[in-house]
Amino acid sequence: MEGRAGLVTGAASGIGRACALRFGEEGAGVLVADLESARAAGEETAAMIRAAGGDAEFAACDVALAADGEALVARVVQRWGRIDYAHNNAGIGVHAPLAETSDEDFDRVVAVNLRGTFLGMKHQIRAMLANDPPARGAIVNTSSNAGLRGVHMLGAYAATKHGILGLTKNAAIEYADDGIRVNAVCPGAIMTPLMSELPPDRQAEILSPQAMSRPGDPAEVAAAVVWLCSDQASFVTGVAMPVDAASVAGW
Repeated sequence: MEGRAGLVTGAASGIGRACALRFGEEGAGVLVADLESARAAGEETAAMIRAAGGDAEFAACDVALAADGEALVARVVQRWGRIDYAHNNAGIGVHAPLAETSDEDFDRVVAVNLRGTFLGMKHQIRAMLANDPPARGAIVNTSSNAGLRGVHMLGAYAATKHGILGLTKNAAIEYADDGIRVNAVCPGAIMTPLMSELPPDRQAEILSPQAMSRPGDPAEVAAAVVWLCSDQASFVTGVAMPVDAASVAGW
């Protein structure tokens, strides 16, 4: 990733932070993006990259807002001259049975997870099309093992993560010959704040379908994300890659 530049959303913590750090380690310029309310942690992520010798800065962004998604891409182009990669990672979840999920919660999960990914991809692709061919850029979206199967008490979340895979596949086939690759990762039980803040019994329930009995580390997802954005994955597009200790393979 040496000499390339891009962005990671939801990068103040968890998978997003791990991915931003890994991009920085691999020599890429990184725009660390997260909500204004997460500025302190986002600035910390950027500082960690710089302390390790990388190039990064923080930008506040609400991915559910079209103007923010467009501005984020413009900032990468302004700062580094082009955008070569993007990791649309920002996401939220609501743990509740479907019939007990409020309309407001459902709409917010859709706005952040699905709309946010759509808006990000839309402006990222437009900017990447301005790059010189043949390889113009790579996008990785964070779906979930809940994008490949149902997960008890995560109806709204699962719906959006399935939707992200639809967007990923469509963009992959529409822009393949334009030199833009689009893939998704589907993490299993990864020890992020979304996981660690759950009660122990709920953590155990989410972990139970995995063949490995331990939770994953965000850095293990980051390794897949950065690989998918690299030239080593030059013939890989439209993939929903499980990083899930075989939770969707069967048990």
